[in-house]
Amino acid sequence: MVELEFQQKTKQLIDSLKSICAHYGLGNDGNEFKIITQIFLYKFLNDKYAFEAKKIDTNIAKAEKWEVALSQMSEENQQMLQLQMCPDAARLKPNHFIAYLFSHQNAPDFAKLFDDTLMDIAISNNDVFAVKTDGGAKVVLFDRISQYISDESKRDAFCRAIINKLVEFSFERIFMQKFDFYATIFEYLIKDYNSNSGGKYAEYYTPHAVARIMAAILVPKEQQGKIKNVSCYDPSAGSGTLLMNIAHAIGESRCSIYTQDISQKSSNLLRLNLILNSLVHSIPNVIQGNTILHPYHKEGSELKRFDYIVSNPPFKMDFSDFRDELDNKENQQRFFAGIPKIKAKDKDKMEIYQLFLQHIIYSLKRGGKAAVVVPTGFITAQSGIDKGIREYLVKHKMLAGVVSMPSNIFATTGTNVSILFIDDTNKGNVVLIDASNLGQKVKDGKNQKTVLAPEEEQRIIDVFNAKQAEDNFSVTVSYDEIAAKNYSLSAGQYFDVKIEYVDITPEQFAEKMKGFTDNLESLFSQSRELEAEIKKQLAGLKYE
Repeated sequence: MVELEFQQKTKQLIDSLKSICAHYGLGNDGNEFKIITQIFLYKFLNDKYAFEAKKIDTNIAKAEKWEVALSQMSEENQQMLQLQMCPDAARLKPNHFIAYLFSHQNAPDFAKLFDDTLMDIAISNNDVFAVKTDGGAKVVLFDRISQYISDESKRDAFCRAIINKLVEFSFERIFMQKFDFYATIFEYLIKDYNSNSGGKYAEYYTPHAVARIMAAILVPKEQQGKIKNVSCYDPSAGSGTLLMNIAHAIGESRCSIYTQDISQKSSNLLRLNLILNSLVHSIPNVIQGNTILHPYHKEGSELKRFDYIVSNPPFKMDFSDFRDELDNKENQQRFFAGIPKIKAKDKDKMEIYQLFLQHIIYSLKRGGKAAVVVPTGFITAQSGIDKGIREYLVKHKMLAGVVSMPSNIFATTGTNVSILFIDDTNKGNVVLIDASNLGQKVKDGKNQKTVLAPEEEQRIIDVFNAKQAEDNFSVTVSYDEIAAKNYSLSAGQYFDVKIEYVDITPEQFAEKMKGFTDNLESLFSQSRELEAEIKKQLAGLKYE
């Protein structure tokens, strides 16, 4: 009940911030998402600091106004207090608190004070909270929020409206909540800003059903709580849905997250997701940059290898401007099956997912596991790079299986998708599941999407992890069988064809055949009559 109440209050705060933006002309503006996410984060960090301080110091916990009690402490004692806090808490000063800004909202140039406060917090916490680019530059935590208001005379009022919303309730009681709470809040927070753009390289929000299935197969229940000190990587991380699910399955304190994504917007959203989900220790591993051209994470001169990799890479996009830079001796091992050629037409349909998939296989540790969303066409292509990748996985015995998902599992792309599971330890049978008939079609705005029921998700997970064969749903096959089928990973190609035999007499057989013959003759007769009628009509038109 408490969780639902706070979920509702949190959503109300987000809606209020959006309403303020709309009132000041920023509704649906390109900068609105920066304001909403950064103000939400400021509020979160402020209340997290209060929560941590009260846990450590009983005087602060008992004080009527914790901010006053804390500001009365000596600077040395404040520093000692911060040293005892969990590493997820930002290092704040008394003049950083929301209460301080609230009490100074009528000061001249309040917008400047507001912006200066956010920037000071960002600079003070740069070492922990800054995202790096692949060139080494740091993307700080906050921007100067008021600068997005073009009319300078309205900036003070805009910042006052924000600060008055932030004091209405505290997040403190939600810090004991679990992953699902934050996943719901994060999704609500970014729902208007993180749309799937039909497979091009943009913020690509993976459905929770796909993320949950991937995590539950990579980290089965019996392994949860037993894995520790592992690395999890996503080379096209987006806002981090896949990583949050696998980190939750392993345990946030038992793994380190590594990411790269070309989009600054995605990297900022991912940072927020890490902060909400107690993964602040991994923020230094968040890199904004081009994974294919400039992979950042290395050990010495070699690319870093990871224990777990999850990814929903872009399927097709134009990378012709740097395609030839990839085609060199240095990349021969990484792109072992080849690099897609530049298309004479429709360059935006270059198969970039093939590069991501090869990069993932190359970046996997010995004994590592990966789960990757691929277009379903990948699993049956009879030639080219797709087949070369499948052949590599079979010959090196590093396949766990494939789950072919229902169409429209992503609301805004018609591309059918499958989840490819890679497991360097699986030297036995491979599981192939055809889940394309599962789910219920529902409207999602202007689009239609397919939603899996919880029991359908669980069925996929249980059948895969138990390596069960079910009629017309799943099959287990050997590596040799896959090679014999030209490396096809489509479950349907391995299902038994069932033929029902019925005993009939010669007379009954002759009668059935006569029925078929009569039916065919009738169809041919109708076809000839239709053809004659069309010719007659055409002849009439000719002489008119």
